[in-house]
Amino acid sequence: MAMDIASLRVEYSEKGIDRQLLSADGVEQFKRWLQEAVTAQVTEPNAMVLATVDASGQPHGRCVLLKQVDESGFGFFTNYESGKSQQLDIHPKASLTFSWLELQRQVRVVGTAAKMASVQSDDYWKRRSFGAQLGSAASQQSSLLSSREALEEQYRALEEKYKADQAVPRPPTWGGWLLQPTQIEFWQGRSNRLHDRYLYELDNEAKTWKIKQLAP
Repeated sequence: MAMDIASLRVEYSEKGIDRQLLSADGVEQFKRWLQEAVTAQVTEPNAMVLATVDASGQPHGRCVLLKQVDESGFGFFTNYESGKSQQLDIHPKASLTFSWLELQRQVRVVGTAAKMASVQSDDYWKRRSFGAQLGSAASQQSSLLSSREALEEQYRALEEKYKADQAVPRPPTWGGWLLQPTQIEFWQGRSNRLHDRYLYELDNEAKTWKIKQLAP
């Protein structure tokens, strides 16, 4: 039976955004919404689509997990030889999209990415589980894989080498990226497709955010 995709639609009914309650700081406003997503038990509230562009100008998107957010930027971790890292090395401008469907909300973040300092990557690496450390060390992310068995064999070899009581060293090809935002847009679904949209734009000279309301 054919699926009628065009007829798939949900009528949004959540309350809108009160301009008077918005924080003057875009990152602070994001943290408020993130906390509300966590409180509402949204599935993977820190999941985001990272969009990058390769050398030919072709956009690429994939889901990654936000692991820190503060005045320095939005941070995530990956293999520095992965496709996304290679693309960020060429074109450091990127965007992040958070979709919290249970709250009928979306946030888009636009900015420029740079690699974290080694000490920051080391600190987060130590917090990861033993299995996650082994998985990252075993995988040459985005490279061609001869077989699933070869990957699992590499994992088992590292597991035997380090056991669970030894520290797994952080691979030099693994670390963090920080996206420093220049724009953050907050979207709230409302009835009749008359959604609320507020765009924060960073004034680099004044180091303050300008807030604009956009048509849906």
